[in-house]
This record gives sequence, structure tokens and C-alpha cells, in this order.
Amino acid sequence: MRIAAVGSAFPPHYVDQETLIAAFREAWAARYHNVGRIEDLHRHVLVGGRHLSLPLEAYARLEGFTEANDAWIRVGTDVGAAAIEDALARAGLGVRDVDALWCTSVTGVAAPSLDARLINRLGFRSDLKRVPIFGLGCVAGAAGVARAADYLRGHPRDVAMLLSVELCSLTLQRDDLSIPNLIASGLFGDGAAAVVLTGAERGDAGPAIVATRSAFYPGTEEVMGWRIGASGFQVVLSADVPEMVRQHLRGDVDAFLADHHLGYDDIAVWVAHPGGPKVLQAMEDVLPMKPGALALTWESLRQVGNLSSTSVLLVLKETLARAAPPCGSYGLMTAMGPGFCSELVLLRW
Repeated sequence: MRIAAVGSAFPPHYVDQETLIAAFREAWAARYHNVGRIEDLHRHVLVGGRHLSLPLEAYARLEGFTEANDAWIRVGTDVGAAAIEDALARAGLGVRDVDALWCTSVTGVAAPSLDARLINRLGFRSDLKRVPIFGLGCVAGAAGVARAADYLRGHPRDVAMLLSVELCSLTLQRDDLSIPNLIASGLFGDGAAAVVLTGAERGDAGPAIVATRSAFYPGTEEVMGWRIGASGFQVVLSADVPEMVRQHLRGDVDAFLADHHLGYDDIAVWVAHPGGPKVLQAMEDVLPMKPGALALTWESLRQVGNLSSTSVLLVLKETLARAAPPCGSYGLMTAMGPGFCSELVLLRW
């Protein structure tokens, strides 16, 4: 199986972080005892700006979960369609070539799901196999690639796609002044990415998916996720996330590489999810990577923030375009998310 192409799309509203900080300061100044703390939190995540689903001034007019979710369906369908079209164009394929579509998001809900709406909009075949995914959060970009690869092992002549649509700004809880919500309001952004994967008998362009591995850490349900209620999605974001990296990721990667008779020196490129500065620092502390191995991940965090499952796919896109290693080299894609869990994907160019 190979990754033939990655496409992306963003809502047209890009706002720099200082403008966003000013807007949050105005919105929360009367209710939060230390507005400077909000500013510090938003600057410390090292995000330079983010794409938003709506114009900045429109968020104050959202009157609850229903309106926010309606916007998620409308904007998500738009950016999802654009990301799919971008990916297929890069792969030299059309929608009628696609045999299976995975669609992941953790920032809104719909039935029919986004993938069904996109069949109607883009003209996919009526026998398209659909797998909508909800609940995996940040790990779903890497996990979705892995599950599509599992499918292609049994269908080597097929073309599969993964679509990730994350519109994190629409989950904002304006009445929640907890530290996790304040951090999330400064860290997460909006966008979509799509990956085209081809079976072994379908094409030879792009890096091959050699193997994948999932790792679940029991008893960690409260580390990250959502509490979903009348007001929508309330973030669960523990300070223990970097500690999860320190406790688990090195052992997972060591075992995965050893099973394939590889060492860290064999990994030419790292495609990592930009979970945040403390998460990336923890990765650099525990994994013996080459200097600058996460440069594209840090860059993605600065430019657009954390886009949950979409982010690792944006890093993958930039890796293919700007940092592809020589033929025969290995790469490792990694992401972590609610569960708490991790996903590893071994690539070979």
C-alpha cells in the first residue's frame, strides 16, 4: 500500500494570534480575575495564527450547540470537498476511482455523516464503502491511515481515501473559564486534509506503508477528550498529556522498530502530530531523533495551531512536498489521542 497524495483545505478566515488574544481579553475580562493569565496561556502555546470557520465577529452570535453544529456541517462539507479535490488532483485520480472512504472528525456530529453528504456533492460512486469515525480525536489522522492500509491489504487493486475535518473553533465554550478551556481556546484551529492511498496492485507512487501499530493505555480515559452536554463539546485536557509521552512513547517506538529490525538511525523523517509545545518537547526529550527532526511539526503548530486529527496529515503533506528522503529510506508517523492511546505508521520511500 502507498500514500499517493495528501491534499488540504482551510476556511478563508485566518486570524493572527494577537488579534485573537485581544478578542478573548474583551470577551472574558469582566468574568476572569486575571486576564493577563489568558494572554500568557495563549502566547505560550507558540501559535502564530489560526484559520476560523466563521468571521471572528460571528462567534459572539452563536446561540448554542445547534447553531455551532449547523455551522460545522456547512463549513465542514465545504472544506472537506476542497481537501478531497486537492488530494485527488495531486494523485491524478478522480472521485469515481475511489473505492473506500474513511471520514474522521471529533468537532461535530451529523447523520447522515459528512462522507454521505460528500457523495452527493462530489459524485462518488454509489457503491463507495464508507467508514465514518468519531471519538479518536488527535490520533485519528495516523489511525485513519492505518485502518485504510488494513483495508488495502485485502483489496490490493483498490483506491482508498481518508478525510479529516476538524473545526475546533466551533466547540468553544464561552462560559467555561477552566484552565483546559483557556488553553484549548488558544491552541486549536480549523481545517481539513485528505489522503489518497493505493493498493499494491494499483500504483507505485509515494511512500509505502510497511506496518502499523496501535497502543492503548488502560485507565487513562480522563487524560483527553470531551464531556458532551447541552452546551456542546467541553474539552477534557489534562496536564498529564506530556507525561503520557514520557511514560509510553519510547517503549512503543522501541518495540515497533525492533520488530522490523530497525533502529532510530534508520528513521530519516518523522511525521508527528503537533499536540503542543510541551508534547513536542517531551517527544524530543525521550526519542533519540536527529536534530531538527520535528521542524515541520513545529512549523505547522506555529502557522495554523493544533487541528486535532488533521494536523499530522498536514505535516505528512509538507513532508512529501519538501522533505521526502532518498528512495529506500524509512519514516515514522506518530500521533496520540483520547483513550489515552498512540498510533504508529512505518513508511518506506
